[in-house]
Amino acid sequence: MTGQAGPAAHRNGSHRGATKPFAAPFVALLVALLPALLMLSAPGAGAADTRAADAKPVVTLSKQQAGKGGEITVKGGGWRPNALLMMLICGRSTPDRGVIGGTNSCANAEGRAVTTDGKGTFRKKMPVAEPPVPCPCVVHVATVTGEQAAADAVFVVAGHPLAALPKETGDGRLAVLATTRLEGESGILTWFGAPPARQLVLTVGNLGSTPVKDPVFEVGTAHGVFAPQWEEQQWRGTIASGRKAQIKLPVELTAGAHGDYQVSLRYGGKVLAEQPWGVGRPWGVTLFWILLCLVVPAAVFRIGMAVVDKVRPRSSRAPGRARRRPLRGTGKSPKTPKPRRAPGPAEGPTAVPTDGPASTTAALPWFTPDSAPSENRPTTKGHS
Repeated sequence: MTGQAGPAAHRNGSHRGATKPFAAPFVALLVALLPALLMLSAPGAGAADTRAADAKPVVTLSKQQAGKGGEITVKGGGWRPNALLMMLICGRSTPDRGVIGGTNSCANAEGRAVTTDGKGTFRKKMPVAEPPVPCPCVVHVATVTGEQAAADAVFVVAGHPLAALPKETGDGRLAVLATTRLEGESGILTWFGAPPARQLVLTVGNLGSTPVKDPVFEVGTAHGVFAPQWEEQQWRGTIASGRKAQIKLPVELTAGAHGDYQVSLRYGGKVLAEQPWGVGRPWGVTLFWILLCLVVPAAVFRIGMAVVDKVRPRSSRAPGRARRRPLRGTGKSPKTPKPRRAPGPAEGPTAVPTDGPASTTAALPWFTPDSAPSENRPTTKGHS
């Protein structure tokens, strides 16, 4: 018994010692995977993540029909949190084909802006207005900034004309295949208010069955929450079916434009791409106005002083008797130099004194030796 028990006990102890190294990694792996298993086992967890990933903007209306001057309540969900949206009533539109003609088919003056909450929902009242084109109409909601998203809800404007939508042609369909960008730089003239200019560069592909020749695009520029101003530009070239091409279209703003702008590209009534554009302030114009505000007052002051100097009354004193101003610091008037006497006629030689009492008389300066009276020359006065 002792011989049998000993080997058996040894074998059992050896087996337990060998299983410990393999059990420790298995337990650690189980502990690490336990939170993931609990999350997967939670009911509806996977479905919630799928719904969040596949969420699309949705718009609902309190009324499907209303006349001009009425009011409806627009509700939305599935939007980006804290996003700025624009709500418009647009004609010649359906949810399938979108807004044909862009915002030119919408009642822009009666549009309303709304901001979504942290969950991406909103609720806003808006007045009913007639769009500039006939119905069918929709309530069009689109983002203003950031990632573009839009949704339409069918709406009937009571009393507004109704017309059929234009037929879809069999022409090729263009789609943007790469990210758009703006190329170019601003020069020194833009710093002084010249119109900023760029080139909109994008790559488009023809998804239709027919080639597209010389397509006409619409380039729009929008500032802030205002609707874009569209301008038609034709691209010269042909895009075959299934091919792609790089397109460059010029974009130019008005003189002195600055701030945040958004450049949009539209083809066939559908917006293909949008690109933000931040334009700096033309500080040269500001500097010009500052200098103008300094120079003009100074010039007016100088002109005024010149006019005052011209109309100021003159002193009544004679020019020769001008008042002498005292010397600074002494209080004494400066001495006026005595005028010099003009030199008289040349004086003759001094008479040499002779003997006798008459020799002491000096010759007068206004008499010359030749003109002085003498004893031998009789004078006229008393001469008989």
